[in-house]
Amino acid sequence: MNRYASNNPFIPHNEEEIIEMMQNIGIRSLEELFRDIPGEFVISKEPDFEGPLSEKEMIKQILSIASKNMTFPKLQLHIGQGAYLRYVPAVVKEILRRSEFLTSYTPYQPEASQGMLTALFEYQSLMAELLGLEIVNSSMYDWSTALAEAGRMAIRLTGKKKILVGRYVFHQRLDTLNTYIEPMGGFIKEIGYTSDGKLKVDDLKQSLDDSAALYVEYPNSLGFITQNIDELADIVHAKGAYFIVGVEPTVLGILKSPGEIGADIAVGEGQSLGLPLSFGGPSLGIFACRDDPKMLRNMPGRLIGMTEDVSGVDRCFAMVLQTREQHIKREKATSNICTNQALMAIGVAAYLALLGKNGLRELAEYILTLTSIAMKKFAELRFVKIPLQGIPHYQEFAYSVSGLTASQLLKKLLEKGIIGGFNISELYPEFGESIVTCFTEVHDLRSVENYVAALTEVVAK
Repeated sequence: MNRYASNNPFIPHNEEEIIEMMQNIGIRSLEELFRDIPGEFVISKEPDFEGPLSEKEMIKQILSIASKNMTFPKLQLHIGQGAYLRYVPAVVKEILRRSEFLTSYTPYQPEASQGMLTALFEYQSLMAELLGLEIVNSSMYDWSTALAEAGRMAIRLTGKKKILVGRYVFHQRLDTLNTYIEPMGGFIKEIGYTSDGKLKVDDLKQSLDDSAALYVEYPNSLGFITQNIDELADIVHAKGAYFIVGVEPTVLGILKSPGEIGADIAVGEGQSLGLPLSFGGPSLGIFACRDDPKMLRNMPGRLIGMTEDVSGVDRCFAMVLQTREQHIKREKATSNICTNQALMAIGVAAYLALLGKNGLRELAEYILTLTSIAMKKFAELRFVKIPLQGIPHYQEFAYSVSGLTASQLLKKLLEKGIIGGFNISELYPEFGESIVTCFTEVHDLRSVENYVAALTEVVAK
């Protein structure tokens, strides 16, 4: 009997049907469908699985396999670069598990429950206050797609094709931006930095005439704050372009909001606001813009609006302006992203409400202080070199170790139980064999001391 055939009601084809389909497409065996796969990757016989197992035996075996995984807290994690290890309060976890919110698919009907719509409106309101911009959608997939949609929006609004990008933007976000704007004829041009952490203003001015927007990150992927970021909005607006700011939201506990520095559009990653890490997700794309009718009509994503019910007395909520989205012809929609991260947005709203202004400020101050302490301790090691050391850094910074490549350094740190950071030697060769390391609220002074001790041992060997 053909091993792909089955009489199981959940597997749709029996032996005769499979033979008929093979004859119809001119093959004698199903293996012919896979002949393009190199032979060394093909399993030639049935896997020798144990079993069947009882539920108890199966769980025991799965736990045994899972115990081989090495991650936090077994390892000290410092990798960062857009996905950060955060402390997730128990209250946030409980709210995310509530059956009122935890649905199999994101609610997208205009008549979605008032509880869900109210929670999403709260998310929009909290993020608007945090970002200093009036209009916030109820989430995109992640930072990368939010940036990509911001680029497309700027191109639509200006009719210009070039997006200027400050150097040291995380490369995967740039890749996504390029993928999204290329079909529109869009392209990216990079603007460099001076040795004291300022965007090169002369290069910026020379490139702005035919540009739709300038995008900078706050802080960038090396962890430092662009030192002349307050000057950029006026320069960009003078040429009729849009100023897009990508922000790590926890830093807004202590720094000016994107709106206060003149941003037209703000994007970012909401995972930092009380969401866990799990194989690269779940993420939450933040997207906000100024209260401008043209921008409102061109922005992507869902918007929750406040209105009155049929009695005209009670307040209620509804999805609004949906003709911008997937509810019209695809080629006329502002975005082909036809879903969002509603559950994660509710988690972020719960986190921000729990922390409040003071809590967010304390969180940001803690991370800033710990980052500064770590940089100072690392700099005291004679074999460590830290570029841009005199510039304020938040959460991340780059460094290199004499005599070791970035790959060698990361491998040796892993042997000491530390995931040391992210290799940037190919992305930014001007810094040599460097990695970017990260410190968040889950770390403390002992974490810094352990890391420094591991570096000393690595070099001693």
